[in-house]
Amino acid sequence: MRRSPHLLALLGIGLSAALALSAAPAAARPAPTTTPGIVVVDGMTQPVFSLADAIEERVYVETTVDTDGDGRLDRVAIDISRPRETATAGFKVPVIFEHSPYRKDVWYDVPYPSVLVDELPQNDVDRRSGRRTSDVAVQRAAAKANLPGSLDDYYVPRGYAVVLGQSVGTGDSDGCPTSGDQAETLGTRAVIDWLNGRAKGYDAAGAAVTADWTTGAVGMTGVSYNGTLPNQVAATGVPGLRTIVPVAAISSWYDYYRANGLVVAPGTYQGEDTDVLAGFTAGQARAEGRCAEEIAALTAGQDRVTGDYSAFWGDRDHLDARKVRASVLVVHGLNDWNVKTEHFAGWWDELTRHRVPRRIWLHQGGHGGPGNTASVTLPDGRTWTWKQTENRWFDHWLWQVPNGIMDEPTAVVQREDRTYTTYANWPDPDSRQVALRLAATDASTGTLTSGKPPKAKVEQRFVDEGRTIHPDDLVADPDAANPHRLAYLSPTLTRDVRISGRPELRLRLAVDNKPDANLTAYLVDYGPPGSDAAPAVVTRGWMDPQNRHDASRTDPLRQGKLYDLRWTLEPKDHIFPAGHRIGLVIFSTDQEYTLLPLGGTRLRVAPHHSDLRLPVVGGRAALGF
Repeated sequence: MRRSPHLLALLGIGLSAALALSAAPAAARPAPTTTPGIVVVDGMTQPVFSLADAIEERVYVETTVDTDGDGRLDRVAIDISRPRETATAGFKVPVIFEHSPYRKDVWYDVPYPSVLVDELPQNDVDRRSGRRTSDVAVQRAAAKANLPGSLDDYYVPRGYAVVLGQSVGTGDSDGCPTSGDQAETLGTRAVIDWLNGRAKGYDAAGAAVTADWTTGAVGMTGVSYNGTLPNQVAATGVPGLRTIVPVAAISSWYDYYRANGLVVAPGTYQGEDTDVLAGFTAGQARAEGRCAEEIAALTAGQDRVTGDYSAFWGDRDHLDARKVRASVLVVHGLNDWNVKTEHFAGWWDELTRHRVPRRIWLHQGGHGGPGNTASVTLPDGRTWTWKQTENRWFDHWLWQVPNGIMDEPTAVVQREDRTYTTYANWPDPDSRQVALRLAATDASTGTLTSGKPPKAKVEQRFVDEGRTIHPDDLVADPDAANPHRLAYLSPTLTRDVRISGRPELRLRLAVDNKPDANLTAYLVDYGPPGSDAAPAVVTRGWMDPQNRHDASRTDPLRQGKLYDLRWTLEPKDHIFPAGHRIGLVIFSTDQEYTLLPLGGTRLRVAPHHSDLRLPVVGGRAALGF
């Protein structure tokens, strides 16, 4: 990293000290001053405060909710680490806040409902043991001045306080977990209110505690559920929340557990729902004891029979950005099938609509962040790692460091070769929806064409056996007919084709022998004919045909009648290389995501009335066929 020609010194570090530091070796620390303050080099705060001497304390913040109905307002536990100078020299600091339901006492063996059902719709009967391991429950460390995780290790020496909270109904906090609703949101918001003098806080002995050591400027961050809570709180417009960095975060809980009227699991957690998650975060004793009634209410409200959007899900929909005051740095994996990509894309759309200050960083990984050492080179030649980018983001929004981060490209995207590049926005402003028509001359494999389809107007049929056939087997061998799926292939590409945005499928389909069916579509990157290259699933999408008009309304099907269905697949940014083929695979039950009914459902497609619309960068001219 190049050193900038000047240093910015804030809060008591004078110009002479700053100039002295600029002439010193990079590893040198500034000379002690009588007035503490942060030191900034290359637009980033430097580690000049002692973590070993930091003050660590536990506070119980009173919320405005009573989630367990005991007649007392719930209190949430928070642990704080802050520079010692906040107590000895009147030094006030901003806060980096991570709230979590996973701090301690989670129930690893919480029962999951079975996804094996006889018919659709259905009720849950059997239960099986399941385990959520992607979000790690962390026990509070006993060592002095060392909170769990690395936030305090990194940011306290740079002049921040770090607050680690425990969500309402979890760990050492009061109440019952409510899985994403407004009560959980308000329980989190209370911490920001306390940091700004608008809520009450107490120590373990019950004595009142105030946060007189902070400037009141708060930034929230976290991964997965810990990143979801910042989205939820930002949507309330709470004063004092200056910025959020949500990583792999949910924006609508309906989109986490449902898709277009279909019960759809988060990746690798078949059967999980809001009640299972609440039991996991509550811990077994609380879930089976004082919170059993509240969790039973989640089971009833979530509705695993119809899968329809309802007021229950509306209370857990945080996509409205009209009140957002905080800036947002969105971070997400393009291959995240736990918190699927619609979560970042839908939130990004809302932030854009309401002109919220924002940037986006997309990587090729799955559920998690890009890794601290992932790096991007900007158009001006400077290179920043992800951790430096996060550091500079917080510095700009919490310490008002004029480091130019908001003048840099809006979107950072990791390409398939694992290098990062920058774009003016996301989706790419040059992407255009291009219609690829589905075509077939017989019952075997069909084609995707941007021109006129064949005159033949055949209908194609397949039979659902997804309960016993894995999706990998349905995606394989696209050039061969398969009675359990339909496949449509583009010509071999003569150039690289990039998509950026939401693919959309318009399908004319009938269910011939049942009142309903699961419906699944995969967009696949195939090698050339005869290639040994393994197919790569680019994105997926699911739908309940009964919800063809609206996710909140079930309209029964007439057996054998063709219906025009329309839905989007999960958003994606992907390059199909020259020499490959674009493939669309349509089948019914998805063994990894949907409920699993008995096989035998017969489905029929009219390809000549169907098309796949891809957001192609450069439009139809860039497609090459």
